[in-house]
Amino acid sequence: MRKISLVFTIIVVSVFSCTKDRMPTLIELDTQLRNLVSASAPNGQLDFYVLPSENDLDQIPQDPTNPLTEAKVNLGKFMFYDTGLATNPMKPSGLGTYSCASCHIPEAGFKPGTFQGIADGGVGFGINGENRLMNNEYEEDELDVQDARALSLVNVAYVTNTFWNGQFGSTGVNEGTEHLWDQDEVAMLNKLGHEGIETQNLEGLHVHRIEISKPVLEENGYIELFDEAFADVPEEERYTTETASFAFSAYIRTIISNRAPFQNWLKGNLDALDYKEKRGAILFFGKANCSTCHYNENLGSPEFHALGVNDMYQQPSYSTDPNDFRNEGRAAFTQLEEDLYKFKVPGIYNNADSDFFFHGASAKTLDDLIEYKNNAVRENFNVPESQMSIKFKPLGLTDEEKSHLKAFIKTGLRDPNLIRYQPTSVPSESCFPNADTQSILDLGCD
Repeated sequence: MRKISLVFTIIVVSVFSCTKDRMPTLIELDTQLRNLVSASAPNGQLDFYVLPSENDLDQIPQDPTNPLTEAKVNLGKFMFYDTGLATNPMKPSGLGTYSCASCHIPEAGFKPGTFQGIADGGVGFGINGENRLMNNEYEEDELDVQDARALSLVNVAYVTNTFWNGQFGSTGVNEGTEHLWDQDEVAMLNKLGHEGIETQNLEGLHVHRIEISKPVLEENGYIELFDEAFADVPEEERYTTETASFAFSAYIRTIISNRAPFQNWLKGNLDALDYKEKRGAILFFGKANCSTCHYNENLGSPEFHALGVNDMYQQPSYSTDPNDFRNEGRAAFTQLEEDLYKFKVPGIYNNADSDFFFHGASAKTLDDLIEYKNNAVRENFNVPESQMSIKFKPLGLTDEEKSHLKAFIKTGLRDPNLIRYQPTSVPSESCFPNADTQSILDLGCD
C-alpha cells in the first residue's frame, strides 16, 4: 500500500511539474515577445503595430490630396481587376486581356504568381497566377513585363515613397530632392505634390497600357461610378487618368493584412500564434535583427540598403538589361554615388504567399531568403563591399531557429483572406484578372 501511494505521489508530482514547467514557458514567450515588440516600435508602444480595419477609412494613412471615400474605394476596386479597360495593348491579341491584378494577385500576396509579372503580352493564369507566359504573337521587347520583382501592395498605405528606389512621392524621403524633379517625366510627377501611391499610379496607367477616357468608361459601365466618386470634380475633368489614379490608390490603401495571426496576438489573443511562430517572432524582433530595418507599422521602413543581391538580368528573364536604371537602386533617382545599389526595405506581411524575393527575384524561396540573410555574403560582385549595408551581418541562426523564423514570416504574418479585397464581378462583365483564351479556361469564366 505504501509502495502504491509512493508511486501515485511520484506520478502526481511529475504531472504537476510538467504543467508548471510548460505554463511559465508560454507566459515567458509572450512576455518576452511583448517586450521586444514594444522596444522595436518607434513610439515604444505595443499597439503601434495594430493595423486598422479596411473599412475604417479615417484610420488608414492617406494622401491629403486624395481623401478616402467609400465610393472612391469601390470604384478603384472594380477598375483594378477589370480587363475591359485594357484598351491600349501593343498587339490586337492583347486587347481586353489584362488588368492591374494580372501582376498583383490576392492569392499570391498581391504580387505576381510568377518570377516576372506580365500584363499586356501575357497569356494564362494557372491557379495563383503561376502559369502566366509570353504570348507567342509578341516579341520580347513588346511585353509589358516587370524588370524588377513586383513589390506587394499589402499595407502599402504605410509606404510614403513607392518603387524599389523610392522615386515616387513628393513627401517623406523625397523631401529635399526637388532639384531632381525636372530630370525626367517620372520625377516631374512629384511636382504635383502627391504621395507615392497616387504618383506611381499616374505613371502606371500609361506604362501598363490602360486607357482612361470617357468613351472607354462609358463602354465599360463606369460613368455613374465616376460621377458618384468624383461629384466634386467638374464634369469636363472627371473622367481622366488623374481621377482614375486617385480611385486606384484609394482602393490599394485599403488592402490591409489586419487578420494575420500576429495582428490577433497584438490585440490580445495570445493563442493566435503557435509555439513556433512565437519563437520566430522573438527571433524577428531579437537575435535575427529583422526589426532593425522592418520596424514600421507594415514591418517595412523608409530605409534603403545594399544587400548585394543579383539583379533580374543575371538570370533567365524577359526583356531585362544590365544597363537598366533599376539596377542602380536609390541612386537612379538621387544621382548620389553613396546610394548605389541600395533598395527599399519592403513590408513583409503575406510576402510568403508567392515565391521569389529581393528586387532581382534571386531568392527563389523563403528558405533561400532566410539563408542569405543568415550568411550575409553578397552574391552580386558588381556591388562593391564598400557599398554594403552595415546592418547586413551574419546572424548565427541554427537550423531550428531558421525554421521558427520561417514559421513566423510564412504563417504568423499571413492574412488568410486577402481574397476579400477582390470583387465578385466587374462592370464590364469581363473575365478577370486576365481574359485571354487560356486564362478564361484556367479561371473558369463563361
